This record gives sequence, C-alpha cells and structure tokens, in this order.
Amino acid sequence: MNKTRGALIGIVLGLASWAAPSQAAVSNDGFTQSVIVQAHERLTPTVGILQYSSEITNQNTGEITKRDSSALALVVSAQGLVMAHGHMVLEDNQPFNIKITLGQGSDEKEYEAELLEKPEDVNIAFLQLKSDTPLNLPYVRFAPGRNLSIGEPVMLFGVFGETLDNVVGLWEGRIGAIIEKPRRTYCLDSAVRFGFVTGPVVNRQGEVAGVVGFDLTQAEGGDLYVRSGHPLVYQADLFTKYIENPPSKESLAQGDDAWLGVFTQPLTEDFQEYWKLDHSGGLIVSTVVPASPAATAGLQLGDIIIDFNGTPIKARQDRDVIGFTKLVRETGAGAATKVTVLRGTEKVEIPITLGVRPRSSADADEFEDKIFGMTVREITQDIRIRLNLTEDVQGVIVRRVTSGSTAEIAKIRPGVIILGMGDYPVRNLMEYQEAVEKIAAAKPAELTIFARVGTATGFFRLQPRWEP
Repeated sequence: MNKTRGALIGIVLGLASWAAPSQAAVSNDGFTQSVIVQAHERLTPTVGILQYSSEITNQNTGEITKRDSSALALVVSAQGLVMAHGHMVLEDNQPFNIKITLGQGSDEKEYEAELLEKPEDVNIAFLQLKSDTPLNLPYVRFAPGRNLSIGEPVMLFGVFGETLDNVVGLWEGRIGAIIEKPRRTYCLDSAVRFGFVTGPVVNRQGEVAGVVGFDLTQAEGGDLYVRSGHPLVYQADLFTKYIENPPSKESLAQGDDAWLGVFTQPLTEDFQEYWKLDHSGGLIVSTVVPASPAATAGLQLGDIIIDFNGTPIKARQDRDVIGFTKLVRETGAGAATKVTVLRGTEKVEIPITLGVRPRSSADADEFEDKIFGMTVREITQDIRIRLNLTEDVQGVIVRRVTSGSTAEIAKIRPGVIILGMGDYPVRNLMEYQEAVEKIAAAKPAELTIFARVGTATGFFRLQPRWEP
C-alpha cells in the first residue's frame, strides 16, 4: 500500500527468480514459477485494505462499545464491487465509517464504501466503492465449477499486516479434508493469517477457484452451514451469483424463507434414557414462539419431532439441528405440512401451514432522535424471545445513546424499552417520532419517559436544553 510495500514485493519476486531461473521450474507443491509470478502480478492490484469502525452491543447489558478494525478487501468487479470477511456484519456488530485503500505507492487511493446486504448462505460481506466518476478497476476473475481434490496444493494470496507494511504475498497450503454434507466444504490443512481471509485461492493451473473463508458459529448467527473455527475454501460457485447480480436490501430482504416458529435441541442418548423412549433421535421442542405456525397448530413444549413432512428426523447432536432448519426453510412459506411428534410415548401427527420468517433485529427499522440524543429501534420477534417479552409489551428499544445528550444525562442506556413519552403513549417507531415532534413543538422545561428496564418499569426524568 506504499513504496516500501512495492519494494518488498520486488525483493520477494527477485529472490524467487534468482532461486529458480527457469520459468519451467516447479515448486515442492507442483506450482511452476511462471504460474506463481503471473498469479501474483494479476492478483496484487485486486487486493486492498479495508478499515472500518464498529458499534458492538452487549445483549445482556445493552452497553455499546466501539472498535476499529482492518481486514483484506478483494475487488471483484471493475465498477468497484468488493468482497470482505463476513464477520464484519453480525447481529450485534454494526460497521460504519468504511474505507478501502487500493493501489500502492503514488497510485494508492482511498475510497469510501457502502455495505450491501449480506447473503445468508455464505459468510462473505459485499461492499460498493463510492466514486464521483465511473470506475474501471483491476478485479479478480474467478473460475466457477473447479473442484478441488484431497491433498491438492493451493496458493493463498493476502496481506501480511502492518509489520510488513501490508505487503501482498502468497501462502501455500493443501486441501486437508472435504466434507460433502450439507454442501461440499473444502478444509485447509493449517491455520491461516487473518490478512488472508477472503483472499484468492489459486489452483496449480493458475485459476482462482475461490477465497479463504470462516463460517459463523451458531452463537454468531450461523444456522445453515456451520463449519466454524477452521479455515475453509469458499468455492467460486457459492458467490459468483452475487457478483453477477450485486446484493442490495431489496434483493436480499428477509421474509421469503419458510418459518415454523420453534426452538429445538437434539434428542441425545441421555434424554432418550431419561424418558425411557424406544425411539432413537429426534428434536425436542424447547420453545414455541407465540402466534407462530407451530403455536397455532398446537405444538407443545417437550414434544419430540420425529418426522417432518415425510422426512424422518434422527437428530442426535447439536449440528443435526442445522439440517432441520434448512429443511423447513426450503419447504417454502405457505406450504401445508405434517409434523409427527412424540408426546410422552404417543405419536401425534399435526398438520401445520408454514409461515414467513419474521424480520430479525438486524433488519429492524430505526429512528435517530437528534433532539434527545438517542436512536431507537422497533421490537422484533427475536428481541422478544431474547428478552422474554410478551406480546403485550409494545414500545421501542433504545439502540444507542449520544454522549453528553439529554438522554445520557437522564441515565437512559441501550436496552431500555420506551413505553411512553410525557403524555404520549409509544407503541411503535411512528408513535415515538410523533411524540418527539409534539414535545419539541411545546418545549417543556421537563418531561418524563415511562420505560421498562429488565422486568421492572419506571420513569426517567428529562430536562431538555432547548436551543433558541
């Protein structure tokens, strides 16, 4: 990303040429020198540095902390579409002030970038560079449909970090394992530097077969394809559709997936023995979401799901829950299904019409209240479950509080649920906004906010500082 970086690249390639003067020379892993050099020259201009800040919310306390981060950014279109690691976009982690630096030396240039909606089936974030003029950037050209073999060597391209002036370099690895279900997953044989995550993965023919990736854990929101904690190769087939049709909030909005409305856990051998069941494997219903298709159909806590629409459910481990979630989602919203459960020792067949998965807190609407200095958000179903809120609790939840604002002085904190402002009830974002406008017009010297904190309700006393 600077002159030193360029010099280091030249030294590295110069030493490589000195060690192997013939372009036909072959490395220990079977890469010819010409493939290595050509891949490096082709891919270096496409790798940049992503820098951004995050607001991280502690779901237990509602406290928000800020953190600055950097990572690899990979340009995947001439018009400035960029891929980055998916962990920058989590439910409790909101990135902002996003900047991407491309080029090196005198050609180095910094761009502001906009975060696009994140795909649900691959842990990659997409961003779009902002520019007042049309862009025509060097970009990675992937080779979809390239299968990798067990033990096959691959070249990984990435950034070595600030200690080495963010120089772009390569790392050689092998495909250590291949997992076929629930979809083909290529596992690398060793640990990978963070600066190589989302970096190009090149096969011996010099083709870019995919990128380095890490799946989300279930705690981070992974539910369909969770192989967390180990470096993987995301093959190009998983994400080229998003490059051809860049994601947006319209194209990737939630709500199309089918939804049953239960939380489950596997029927392990311990539970099977405890309940003295003859049946092996299944899913124990641990939560039934109120007003969900499951609740309407009559599913109960403790029911054990053993068949879904003709597909036997044999879950014995936590990871088996993922397959059931995928099965439900892919059945389709509005589909008439049958669920067979064990209720005690009796088999019960329950007809259920699947609903549409409700919006999560990650997609919730917000309102930035600049008068009192806080941002509030609608209460979505997942927030209700997390905070154990019944449907009769109607209001808005505080997302963030501005430092030094009237709200902060009144000791309002993230996680507080506002139920009323002064004489105005607040049941949703629109009523909150209307209440703020009416209060601002009247300019009272003081007002109270009726709110819920945890399981208790009470009042906050505000003394606004009205400007002339």
